[in-house]
Amino acid sequence: MSTRDTTTLLTQLRSVRDLTHTEIQIAETRTAQARTEAVRRELSENADNARARAEAVEAAIRELGGVPQLIGPFLGRAAATFKTVGEQAQSFDEALLSDLTLEHRLLDRARYIKALATDAQRADLVTLADRLITAHTATVAWLTTVLAEDALGGPAALRRTPFQAATGTAVRLANLPITWSTQGIDRLLDLFRSAGPALEDALDRGAHASQVAAKTLSASRDSALATAERVTRREGVDTAADTLHSLRTTTGVLESDELPVDNYDNLNVNQAVSAIKSLTRPADIRAVLAYEEAHKNRTNVISAAETRFAAIAQDVTGLN
Repeated sequence: MSTRDTTTLLTQLRSVRDLTHTEIQIAETRTAQARTEAVRRELSENADNARARAEAVEAAIRELGGVPQLIGPFLGRAAATFKTVGEQAQSFDEALLSDLTLEHRLLDRARYIKALATDAQRADLVTLADRLITAHTATVAWLTTVLAEDALGGPAALRRTPFQAATGTAVRLANLPITWSTQGIDRLLDLFRSAGPALEDALDRGAHASQVAAKTLSASRDSALATAERVTRREGVDTAADTLHSLRTTTGVLESDELPVDNYDNLNVNQAVSAIKSLTRPADIRAVLAYEEAHKNRTNVISAAETRFAAIAQDVTGLN
């Protein structure tokens, strides 16, 4: 192998080693965002596997005559810490897209290393490159699925931190096509006035928010939400009714007869799992999952719903 080939391989292996140390630290920091214990264990295993890959890359560097970098783990930890702090000012999806960018960099470099090793007839490095390609291809697919699950409304393997949730809400509000000036407020009032005679009549009769709140406080939260949804839909304010229905779905307070699965309360585990596997709409899976978690909380059923949601997310992104 020529000196030039060796130098190029060493450069790429060092880059992969440094990026892998960053990957390790990110996997460890992501454990705090794991939605379930199973995901937490998976992230911990990913960090361990990344350490093993870093050691293999380091061994390859030594084999080529390179000098080990003793501060690699420190640099990786520093880079990951900087990234973690910085992403608290980002929305959840931007943080995950940043993770995905890192994995693509690792994957592309692994493919380049394989090409270099093939040309240099280094079978040992080709085997190492294949190992890296397999690992990073799987991680790219996993992160892509998590992003798609988040886009489709969850349940994602990772959850937003409170800061990221607030940041995401702020970003969405900032992107609303409304200027919150006096003229903007006037237009908003006009919009309410144009919602229809039924709503205007209700307002004229004194059906103000304070009166509605006073009445609903005496009822349970679930009943209040259901009543509010029925009233707003009856009055023709479908947007508000849809929002209330989405809230009831997310919090698991739908009535069983509102679920997309008939006779759900009477289904055993196997029957519920089978029914979930036949669902095709993300909203339907969210409804069943939230209801299951709030009422029966059967592990196998919850797992089936999460798996089905992941499969739909993978279909959407073309991973299947």
